[in-house]
Amino acid sequence: MVGGPELKIDQAYLLRQLAGLLAIPSPTGYTDQIVRYCTEELERLGLEPELTRRGAIRALRRGRHRLGARAIITHLDTIGAQVKLVKENGRLELVPIGHWSARFAEGARVTLFTEQGSFRGTILPLKASGHTFNEEVDELPVGWTQVELRVDAVTQSGEETKALGIDVGDFVAIDPKPEFLDNGFIVSRHLDDKAGVAIALAVIEAIQRANLTAPVDIHWLFTIAEEVGVGAASIVTPEIASMLTIDNGTTAPGQNSSEFGATIAMADQSGPFDYHLTKKLIDLCRQHAIPFQKDIFRYYRSDSASAVEAGHDVRTALVAFGVDASHGYERIHVHALCSVAELVGRYIASPLEITRDVRELASGLKGFTEQPTEEAEQPEFDQSLNPPTPVTGRSV
Repeated sequence: MVGGPELKIDQAYLLRQLAGLLAIPSPTGYTDQIVRYCTEELERLGLEPELTRRGAIRALRRGRHRLGARAIITHLDTIGAQVKLVKENGRLELVPIGHWSARFAEGARVTLFTEQGSFRGTILPLKASGHTFNEEVDELPVGWTQVELRVDAVTQSGEETKALGIDVGDFVAIDPKPEFLDNGFIVSRHLDDKAGVAIALAVIEAIQRANLTAPVDIHWLFTIAEEVGVGAASIVTPEIASMLTIDNGTTAPGQNSSEFGATIAMADQSGPFDYHLTKKLIDLCRQHAIPFQKDIFRYYRSDSASAVEAGHDVRTALVAFGVDASHGYERIHVHALCSVAELVGRYIASPLEITRDVRELASGLKGFTEQPTEEAEQPEFDQSLNPPTPVTGRSV
């Protein structure tokens, strides 16, 4: 049997956690509050989380064996912005945190965090009034130099804005504006990756409730700088042999991801994921009738990439919940969240099959993995069919 016993995922708990996480601003670099929230919830669930200096979280749940451990990783940080310049008109020029288009910033309500306290505001195009600029409003290019932050405070000059304590480098958190619809759709900013964090917490809750003992230790990892490419660079410990990332999959033309079921990533822009770990996830889906599809992401990377690039010798895989309009006004469906949660639970309970993975380095080929190389079976050619007409001409 590839997978272990089924865990009963509490969907209501998952959605409550998602709503709670979305309510906490957490652009990369300003994540202390959400780290505190997640740590307290892990403690409430019975784990003893450890924090790195900057706030990445590691929560260990003991299994039957320490070596060959598995990690489940998500990230707490989101896209956002910082103040680039206090302009002469009292408004603020911005630079993005993470990779996202200013097209989705226009019209966003935000919270500006300064040393003196927070302010509310709106990101607007430089030419925002149709009554003033007429058709020029639609002719303005898209770009971060074409928008500015209007702070909801009495200020009409750079000096007045600075007098409020607002300065270069201050963080800007974008309002999520979540909607949980009766038909199962969820629309919000920052579902990447707060939906992944909610899935991880829901699986932990199910494991604790079932008092499940996994075959190997499970390291629950929550990073705080994935959106800027750092992610899991410094949180993976040597005993971790495989790492499963939970993040978003992009449902867009040319992609195979879906807002329903689990999406298993075969590769991203950093290259293919581990063949054997990915195959195991696929086998678990097939064995337990978990709806799934496979996809490849050309302009996407996750915590897995940062871990491998940092030199950690771990098997990596990515399971995703399909997101429409990623890094914009995102949309997901609860069906995908529950499908991913079930798959993660099955994976955690499944036996360790590559026993060689308990060692960081093993001599020789004994126990080393194999990938299929045999020629695939094909149906016999039907001789009654007309053979193709040979093409004459010069060989290439």
